[in-house]
Amino acid sequence: MSCACPYAIIRVSKSIFHRKTGLPSEGGESTVCAWTERKIFIRRIKIGIIGAGVISGIYLKNCTGMFDHIVEVKAIADLVPELARKRAEEFNVPHAYTVDELLADPEIEIVLNLTAPAAHAPLNLKALHAGKHVYTEKPFALTREDADEVLALAEQKGLLVGCAPDTFLGAGIQTCIKLIDDGWIGKPYAANGTIIMGNASGGMHPNFRNFLKLGGDPLMDMGPYYLTALIALLGPVRRVTGSAQQLNKELTILNPKSPAFGQTVPVEAPTNVTAVLDFANGAVASLQAAKESFGYAPRLEIFGTEGNLTVPDPNFFGGSIFIKFANGEAKEMPHSHPFAEEGRGMGVADMAYAILSGRANRASGRLARHVLDISLGIFEASAADRHIYLESAVERPQPLPLGLKYNRLDA
Repeated sequence: MSCACPYAIIRVSKSIFHRKTGLPSEGGESTVCAWTERKIFIRRIKIGIIGAGVISGIYLKNCTGMFDHIVEVKAIADLVPELARKRAEEFNVPHAYTVDELLADPEIEIVLNLTAPAAHAPLNLKALHAGKHVYTEKPFALTREDADEVLALAEQKGLLVGCAPDTFLGAGIQTCIKLIDDGWIGKPYAANGTIIMGNASGGMHPNFRNFLKLGGDPLMDMGPYYLTALIALLGPVRRVTGSAQQLNKELTILNPKSPAFGQTVPVEAPTNVTAVLDFANGAVASLQAAKESFGYAPRLEIFGTEGNLTVPDPNFFGGSIFIKFANGEAKEMPHSHPFAEEGRGMGVADMAYAILSGRANRASGRLARHVLDISLGIFEASAADRHIYLESAVERPQPLPLGLKYNRLDA
C-alpha cells in the first residue's frame, strides 16, 4: 500500500509503532508514513460474498471502490450460479464460486453473508466452522438460540462476527453521538422513532415474499436501523413492551408489471408494530414501524433537557441534523465526521481493520444480538400483554475518531 504524501514509508513487519514513543505494540502488519505518522496496513483482507441478490450491488461497489484499501473481494457465490457470474463480471471479481468452494478457499478471511434472513444463522455457523470471520446482513438470526450459537462458536474459535446495519457509522449518526456526548441537548431523556412505508403488493422485488415473513417484516427488516442507532446514541435497552398487529393474512399482487400479478400470497409476520423501550440510562423511547401504508416516511428525534435533536434517517449514512433550543431557535448542525454518502460495506471494512489491529469491530455480533433481543421482546410483550426484561446487554459501539481522511476508519 502507498501513502498520499511525497515522503518515505517506514516498513514494519508484524508490529505497529506507537505514535509518541516510537516503540512497537501488538497488531497486524503495517507501514508507518514518516511524514504524517499515519498507520497504513500493507495487506488487504480478502473477502468472499455469498448471495448475489439486489443488495449485493452496493456492497460490491463499495468494497471494490471506497474500501479497497483494506478489503479485496476475491469471490462471490450464489445458489443460482449465473447470478454470481454476472456480479463477478460486473465488478471484476476474480472468482464465481459455489458456496463450498468459497468456504474452502484458504485466502478468504471474511465471509459476507447476503442471503435471505432464514439462511443467516445456518450459513454463519458453516462459515465459522470453516475458520472464517463472518459479517452478515440483518437480521442477525430469527431466534435468540441461533444467535447465541453463532456467538459461542465465534468466541470458541477466536473469530469475529459482525452484522448490518452499519449506517450508524456514517456522518449523520456519528455527528449526533458527538453532539449528545458534548452536552448540546443536555441530558437526553426521551426519543421517538417512526418508519412508515408501503407493503410488498407491488411484487417487483425478485424475492418480495421474504418481506411477508419474519425477518422481512417492518420490525426485523427496518427496525434494526432505528434500534442500532438508538443504542449507539443512548446505550443499551433494559426492558420493552409493545403491540404487534397484522392487518391482513394474505396479500394480492396488484401490479400488472409483476411476474406474480394476480397471485395471492400469505402474510406471515406482523406488519404494524409500536414499541416502548426503557434504556439503562433512564431514557424512554417509542418506536413505530409499519409496512401498511405508501411512500417512505422516516423520523428519529432525541429529546434532551436543553434541546431537541432531529436525527437523520438511520437507513442512510448522511442527512441533515437540527437542534431546537429552549429559546425556540432551530440550528442546523454541520457534520463532524466523514462518510455522508452511501457507505454500505463500512461494517465489513471496519471488521478488516479490527482483524489487523486487534481491536473490537463496531458493528458487532453482540450489538446485533441485543437488537434481536429487543425485537423479539417486543413481539413477546405484545403476545403476553406485559413488559419483557431483556437478557442481553451491550456497550455502546466505540465512536469513530475525528479527522478521518481517505476513506480510512482508524486514525
